[in-house]
Amino acid sequence: MMSFMYFNFRRLPQALLAVAAILAITAVLAPQHNLSAAAQNVAPEERDPEQMREPDAVYVGTPYDIISAMLEMAEVTKGDLVYDLGCGDARILVLAAQKYGASGVGYEIDPDLVIRSRQNVARNNVQDLVKIIQADIFTLDLSNVDVMPLYLHPYMLSRLVPQIEAMKPGSRIVLHDYGLPERFKPDRTMAIVSNEDGIERRLMLYTLPLKRE
Repeated sequence: MMSFMYFNFRRLPQALLAVAAILAITAVLAPQHNLSAAAQNVAPEERDPEQMREPDAVYVGTPYDIISAMLEMAEVTKGDLVYDLGCGDARILVLAAQKYGASGVGYEIDPDLVIRSRQNVARNNVQDLVKIIQADIFTLDLSNVDVMPLYLHPYMLSRLVPQIEAMKPGSRIVLHDYGLPERFKPDRTMAIVSNEDGIERRLMLYTLPLKRE
């Protein structure tokens, strides 16, 4: 039986060699096809980031001492779910996880920053608490969020107002430098000078439901 299954490829006619080559190529490609099908079953947040559209603004990282002040202002606890919209390198979520044990989700549209933030999460060993998802922040449901520290341009904050107003009562938003539109009154404001760059920053705390002027 074994001698019957043995082929001497040097003696096969040219046509048979061509058939053998096709079969060999098919065998190599088949696993790749299966892997591709499996990849389609991966959750969207776990897939490699792609270029969705151009980001709304250039990312500028908030100094760490300012982040710490923002988290303190929001009175973050271990049981809180923290969202960061336009999370950049995920520094806010990493610090919230390290300092308070809070769970966090970061949303970022820039594929390079998605990778960078995931690397930062892994480097700081907070993968069990922090997840990074590529998404357009203007499409998100914010109804389950407890705390949302943000550093966004005014026009982005204005556009987010309908989503923010749908947040649950008692949830807190802390804004850096730029507040919500003037018709909304912050619960508390403070000025703080960063030790990193010597620049004074303005922080604003809003609690849901939003208060109007």
